[in-house]
Amino acid sequence: MDFRERIFQQEGERFPGKTYVEAVLEPAFNEAKNHLLGPMMAINKAHLIMLREQELLTEDEAKAIARSLVGIEMEELRRSAYTGQFEDLFFQVESRLLELAPDVAGNLHLARSRNDMGIAIYRMVLRDKLLVTLGSALYLKEHLLLFAQEHAETVMIGYTHTQQAQPTTMAHYIMAVVDLLSRDIQRLLNAYRTCNRSPMGAAALTTSGFAISRDRMKELLGFDELVENSYDAVCGADYLGEAATAVQLAAINLGRTVQDMLQWCTQEFAVLKVASPYVQISSIMPQKRNPVSFEHMRSLLSSSAGNAAAVLTMMHNTPFGDIVDTEDDMQPYVWKSLSVLEQMYRLMACVIGTMEVNKEGLLERAKGSFATVTELADTIVRTDRLSFRNSHHIVSRVVKEAMAEGLRADQISLDLVNRAAREVIGKDLVMTAEELSLALDPVHFVKIRKLPGGPNAEEIKRMIEVRTTSLQSDAKWLEQEKQGRAQMWKELDQRIADWSVG
Repeated sequence: MDFRERIFQQEGERFPGKTYVEAVLEPAFNEAKNHLLGPMMAINKAHLIMLREQELLTEDEAKAIARSLVGIEMEELRRSAYTGQFEDLFFQVESRLLELAPDVAGNLHLARSRNDMGIAIYRMVLRDKLLVTLGSALYLKEHLLLFAQEHAETVMIGYTHTQQAQPTTMAHYIMAVVDLLSRDIQRLLNAYRTCNRSPMGAAALTTSGFAISRDRMKELLGFDELVENSYDAVCGADYLGEAATAVQLAAINLGRTVQDMLQWCTQEFAVLKVASPYVQISSIMPQKRNPVSFEHMRSLLSSSAGNAAAVLTMMHNTPFGDIVDTEDDMQPYVWKSLSVLEQMYRLMACVIGTMEVNKEGLLERAKGSFATVTELADTIVRTDRLSFRNSHHIVSRVVKEAMAEGLRADQISLDLVNRAAREVIGKDLVMTAEELSLALDPVHFVKIRKLPGGPNAEEIKRMIEVRTTSLQSDAKWLEQEKQGRAQMWKELDQRIADWSVG
């Protein structure tokens, strides 16, 4: 027996081969029965309604097919295992319909193909998953805004290049996270809008010679628009790529914040204390409160970004045609990336909403830090009318000398500043000791930075109000979309149910 005969003996000589079943068809079938069966049946119902309205089916034919659709046991299909009798779930469902209505059920496939039908199913699944993820993103945004409101006056040091830079507030930092999240939400919304377009009526590639209504199918299935060009309808995969790109960037963005917060949980930073439901203890070290929620978020967000990247990689260099690369194999990666991102949004909201901030420690650290000396340089410009560069030189000498003497920023004296001034400009400054003290106060530093987008508490409150209004608008839109989907399913089911008993 040669190697070919051994393979045929193991795999079989007819489609599908044993390994092909294990590696491709069975996993695809399991994904389909769990994710695609509902939308598949919705498309069957909508197509039947449209065919009858276009008078491509008689009333009796439509009623017979309706009865067969109602007769499909959905839970039985969801429990079924892949046997190889049918290539995929579509043919298994079609076979069952033909059993229930042998004379007419075959006409349900009039003027459509697995091509346009499959893409429509995938778009329906993806749009629902995008809505779920958007809901959790808005949930996180709500809790971030509440957290920012609570910490509008929590002064802390802001860092650039990982070094102490300038005083800011916890709310100022969190509002930057809110705005980043808001852009991620907009990208997910745009992905939803691109996804929510109907390919139905494209058939295999070139539409059909039958007088079907593509617009009616769009309406019945709750799509906002048509993918007008029929070639594009069955070959375009950028709706997947756009969703994957939005997810990848969103996961990366949130991961950067998680990394900061994980570092802030260390005893050295002593900024955050994660609530007990989201920490774990050590099996050997009694003092440990391990912020494992942040650790899991960090790794899982990376997995979300990785799965999204896999989608884009799988799309790369695939021909612009109807291919399964953009269907069975790729879709689960999109779903997984969305699912993980959605879960991390919810987890982050819970952790943010329950953690404690070391306000006193942050303020004390800011008072002793040289992060305030930018304002000292600015103050000298105001009081002594020096150029900023000369003022900068003076303050640079002050900082160097203070550090050499082991002084904190709030221990800098006017005498020390004047010594530095005499070295740079040859004379003492007009600035008073009171003005020096105020310039080195981190609370004052934050208070006077009230330009749009600055950390001043009133400016932060204004930004929170604006973002809250935007959140409410997005939440209202989301609820309307969910209601629209629910109404779509209800109307389809009711119409077919009425026909089945008519």
